[in-house]
Amino acid sequence: MSDEELRRAALAYHAEPRPGKIGTEVYKPSESSRDLSLAYSPGVAEPVRAIAEAPERAYDYTNKGNLVGIVTNGSAILGLGDLGALASKPVMEGKALLFKRFADIDCFDIEVNADTPEAFIDTVARIADTFGGINIEDVGAPACFEIEAALKARCSIPVFHDDQHGTAICVAAGLVNALALQEKRLEEVKLVCLGGGAAGTACLRLLRAMGMPKEHITVVDRQGVIHDARGPLPSYKAEFANTTQARTLADALAGADVLIGVSGANLLSADLLASMAPRPVIFALANPDPEIRPEAARAVRDDVIVATGRSDFPNQVNNVLCFPFIFRGALDVRATDINEAMKIAAVEAIAALAREPVPAEVLAAYEGVATLSFGPEYILPKPMDPRLKDAVAGAVAKAAVESGVATRALASS
Repeated sequence: MSDEELRRAALAYHAEPRPGKIGTEVYKPSESSRDLSLAYSPGVAEPVRAIAEAPERAYDYTNKGNLVGIVTNGSAILGLGDLGALASKPVMEGKALLFKRFADIDCFDIEVNADTPEAFIDTVARIADTFGGINIEDVGAPACFEIEAALKARCSIPVFHDDQHGTAICVAAGLVNALALQEKRLEEVKLVCLGGGAAGTACLRLLRAMGMPKEHITVVDRQGVIHDARGPLPSYKAEFANTTQARTLADALAGADVLIGVSGANLLSADLLASMAPRPVIFALANPDPEIRPEAARAVRDDVIVATGRSDFPNQVNNVLCFPFIFRGALDVRATDINEAMKIAAVEAIAALAREPVPAEVLAAYEGVATLSFGPEYILPKPMDPRLKDAVAGAVAKAAVESGVATRALASS
């Protein structure tokens, strides 16, 4: 499909036969006057009184427990940049579609015209009681760090910035499997992160929580290596500043085992890749054009494992492997937070699923794919794998209970 064909098809998809992608479902009877008297006045007064007396009863009498608010200010829309809140609405509706399609979670998309982080935080915090969880989407760094931290502090429901943590969970799951195939250990490898923004920072924080030493991590941004003699640095970059003589990407990559690229197209040259350690792992996540294309990487060396963000290459890092099921697990036990234990549980569940035999129904969903099995070109499950819901959501819910943030027990199977 040419770029022009894609443009026309995408616009037609969103416009016809009804504009948009999501709507409201009525799932209670509404055919008789009695039904309406229960749905609205006078019957609706009874759950109102019950919730006023005990706010937790909102989970019993409303859809709060299966409702996520997808909130944005449109400051970092996909790779398009800051185009404003309203322009982000198709993306937010798309996110809602994915929540419903993969985890049967209802969503409202909320586009907030806010000039400051404080205004955005205050708006979302004031409406948070409507929801069982908040998904922050397409909010740029560094404001996203402040916004997420403040909302987590002010809200009694899970708050999750998918651009950070969804990416981190998928990268970590893929890295666990890639390192196993390359016969390396997370605690021992040398890692370079190309890009010092929200996604890269979240990846590194999660990998550190899983056991990777800080001194094994080098971050490279537009100004070069982030090191402790360079300053001043914002706190989220200073967090990963090490004592090192490396100053350039070439310095950092010499002998490195892993590159996580969350930066721009074609930044990993053949010479740089050749300088890495034996059996390297590359996550080239810039979209639509990665830091290096898989075929270009394999032309340089045959011992490399490459993952990208693209569906037309093997090993796609796709957040839909994660975010619907993180929230499904959190909502199922009415968690008050999505914590590190829950993220690591998701990592382990996703990684484990990729090692299982792939059922025929998954293969049928991908045209031209006759077989899939754990190996250098299959380190992550496919998004259409129906086993993800039970595997990931179940692991997340269990971790929520065990880490003390669940407010109800796991349902018995």
